[in-house]
Amino acid sequence: MINSQDIKNGVCIRMDGRLYFVIEFLHVKPGKGNTIMRVKFKDVVDGRVLERRFNIGEKLEDVRVERRPYQYLYKEGEDYIFMNQETYEQVPITHDLITGVDFLKEGMVCDVVSDATTDTILFAELPTKVELAIAYTEPGLKGDTATNTLKPAKLETGAEIRVPLFINEGEIIRVDTRDGSYCERVR
Repeated sequence: MINSQDIKNGVCIRMDGRLYFVIEFLHVKPGKGNTIMRVKFKDVVDGRVLERRFNIGEKLEDVRVERRPYQYLYKEGEDYIFMNQETYEQVPITHDLITGVDFLKEGMVCDVVSDATTDTILFAELPTKVELAIAYTEPGLKGDTATNTLKPAKLETGAEIRVPLFINEGEIIRVDTRDGSYCERVR
């Protein structure tokens, strides 16, 4: 159990049978009345954001979570098979539990967050930025760097994103896995 005044960003709480991560908190002392904690939570399963208020001293059930590096090996049906980097144990993780799954390629190392008490996997998170090769795009022309125009491109993982006109097929680019946006060309 954890007191409401001990809440910090990144703490995992179990409320109403669901798991939530604290993404923002604010200690509020109104002119009169008791001090409260205003907290924003993110649902572990579906990503919804929830805002709640707690009185100081209120008890909450905290969940101990562990973050470990796992390497993606291969896809088997709807599951993605990951290997624990420390124990070499292989575990299947469903498509829904992987953030940025469109940019996942074999051999990539991801952070897998699991509940330490029940040892159940909560979600897998790709690095914020990954380097991927362009599998197909229309050829770029010399001098296409002046405008901020984008064209569609297919990556080696099969994901489609929009890239600047000067990017050509076979080049390696850096992609933000949170929103699927082009960051820069890797030289």
